[in-house]
Amino acid sequence: MMRKYGLGADNVLDARIVDANGNILDRQSMGEDLFWAIRGGGGASFGIILSWKVRLVPVPETVTVFTVPKTLEQGGTKILYRWQQVADKLDENLFIRVVISVADGSTKGQKTISTAYNALFLGGVDRLLQVMSQSFPELGLQSKDCVEMSWLKSVLYIAGYPSSVPPEVLLQGKSSFKNYFKAKSDFVREPIPETGLEGIWKRLLEEDSPLMVWNPYGGMMSKISESEIPFPHRNGTIFKIQYLSLWGDADKDLAPKHIDWIRKLYNYMASYASMFPREAYVNYRDLDLGINKNSSSNFIQASAWGARYFKNNFNRLVRIKTQVDPDNFFRHEQSIPTLPTSTKRRGRKSHHHTKKSHG
Repeated sequence: MMRKYGLGADNVLDARIVDANGNILDRQSMGEDLFWAIRGGGGASFGIILSWKVRLVPVPETVTVFTVPKTLEQGGTKILYRWQQVADKLDENLFIRVVISVADGSTKGQKTISTAYNALFLGGVDRLLQVMSQSFPELGLQSKDCVEMSWLKSVLYIAGYPSSVPPEVLLQGKSSFKNYFKAKSDFVREPIPETGLEGIWKRLLEEDSPLMVWNPYGGMMSKISESEIPFPHRNGTIFKIQYLSLWGDADKDLAPKHIDWIRKLYNYMASYASMFPREAYVNYRDLDLGINKNSSSNFIQASAWGARYFKNNFNRLVRIKTQVDPDNFFRHEQSIPTLPTSTKRRGRKSHHHTKKSHG
């Protein structure tokens, strides 16, 4: 529902956090700076979130979902090129993502590419068919492709649960499967031409079980300013790509092969993705973009991934981090670094000194 209402983080009204001193703070006691930072820039850099208070948004009694697969033989390349031109401009009640994978071709033993158009529409099927015939007739959506249901059921549907599963499964908060994977991400600001798409197909066909998910932006995502919260990927972004290579237990010795494949695909995509910086989505933590060495963090080093995840918001995140966690208690491979200051260094030395004398 991000095209209609923005992100979950855009709809946070309050939070409870344990800070580096062990205090439990809410929005009022943490102050607006820290509250700004944890809505999309936190990721364990500032403290431990105990709870979120989230603004509820209205959903209609009935929503409509569909999944329409198109293979290359069914004109998949041309349809996907067209999707790129309309996906972010569609009615904001309509979200159509594309799930791209390798599938069996029409001839035995042959592989092809499947592009599955997987959608949620906040409304009934009649209105959806009107919107589609006006904005994206190339997909050829028909009423038999569409299913009306409650919004809650649509959450299960989009997550890939079979229709027999009751909504209570969501209360378990567990993933329905376990596997190994490597993920990367890109944001796209110009449609990728058909020749570019054909290059992607060639590379996907070389991998065992690759997956790409293209998520459309636009709508409310374009109306929220880049600096409203740390998440900066807003106006001008057509869609986000998630790249995945998946493998199971039997295949775990081949992990380097799968990781090498996804890195090569990512290199191929450089000229089609956003540039200066080449933006990335923080939730698919990509350690290829750089890591903090030996649990210390260095502002210059961290800018390598910080600028990609947060663009110009990175500097503000670093200032807030330096203020609320000057000793860098909350840290990991890609945590927000603190600024080096002479006073802080002095503080550290005396801290080590007291440790020694205790020793």
